[in-house]
Amino acid sequence: MIESRKRVCGSATVPAMSPARFISDELGQLDALGLRRRMRAIDGAQDRVVLVDGTRVVSFSSNNYLGLANHPALRDAASTALSDGTGAGASRLIVGNMRAHRELEQCLARFFDAPSALVFNSGYQANLGVLQALAGRGDEIFSDALNHASIIDGCRLSRAAVTVYPHGDVDALARGLSASTARRRIVVSDSVFSMDGDIAPVADIGALAAAHDAVWILDEAHAVGALGPGGRGIAAAAGVRPDVVVGTLGKAFGSFGAFALAERPVIELLINRARSFVFTTALPPPVVAASTAALQHLGSTKGKQLRRKLRRNIERLRAGLAKLAICQQHPGITPIFPVHIGDDREAMACADALLARGVYAQGIRPPTVPAGTARLRIALMATHTAEDIELLLAGLGELVAAGKVPTA
Repeated sequence: MIESRKRVCGSATVPAMSPARFISDELGQLDALGLRRRMRAIDGAQDRVVLVDGTRVVSFSSNNYLGLANHPALRDAASTALSDGTGAGASRLIVGNMRAHRELEQCLARFFDAPSALVFNSGYQANLGVLQALAGRGDEIFSDALNHASIIDGCRLSRAAVTVYPHGDVDALARGLSASTARRRIVVSDSVFSMDGDIAPVADIGALAAAHDAVWILDEAHAVGALGPGGRGIAAAAGVRPDVVVGTLGKAFGSFGAFALAERPVIELLINRARSFVFTTALPPPVVAASTAALQHLGSTKGKQLRRKLRRNIERLRAGLAKLAICQQHPGITPIFPVHIGDDREAMACADALLARGVYAQGIRPPTVPAGTARLRIALMATHTAEDIELLLAGLGELVAAGKVPTA
């Protein structure tokens, strides 16, 4: 039990707040605002059908876009790699630079037609490491207003000046770049925005970065594997090449970890200065082997078939939402569909109502999204069936009929 303490200030003894009281107050504030999060018990989370608190439901909350997280090829690769151990033992710069890591980086560079690749332990660590290594005091980072939290935190840790431009507003970005007197300018954006499902104007951003001699970093976490030619992402679809591409292995790849793609000198700098790479134990060999197997699968005919199935599901859901007159704010080529509710508690009530109908679509509240924009975040997988999508649409139709979901 944590007891209250006292601290001495000059000649007076001042009661200090108990940590237990402080924590209780913080949790109470979250409860009062309707923003306290609680983890549900999820079993079989990588599948389209999961157990949520013991109840069997269809999940529309996973980023496992191609359904690879439970694929036999990935499981077999991970199982075989257990012969190399369950852990790497240390960071990549000490003894953790194993054959599995080197092979994965070579495969990533080939798959994405990139000069070089570096594997990180998560997408969060990749964005922190890249931004902290490439930007510093005297520099200015231009960051989209809806960028992922890992980008926001990476900007903060870099100690560079940060200019947040309105979401997708290339005119505002152009004005900011033109006015900047920083030593170096860095532009960073998601390619697919995780809570909205829309796509950054990558061709325009790339042109602006080139015109202003700015470094361009693009986070393709929700695109690689699932979108673009051969699953190579939004930049490849637009025919542009950012200076650094960050991608994840934990979404469409069905594994875990992340990577950066760049010219070799950039990768060498990351190896030396990206603290989230330098000061962490390397990924376990089974995880790395599963990622390599995912790359091989994505480059095969089967990978092409999975992306085709995902596109069909995206088109089916978009058509169904249009029939319900549910507002849609993106062109419908990504597997992420936000259903805006507005009020935080109402969004969670809608999620609970869907769960009672056998559908798990997570409610999203601040700080993940801006205040007043709470929503249901629907994520599609290639493995969803037409019946799954009809079940979801039926549940949403009931919410529309009850006036819980705004319509166009």
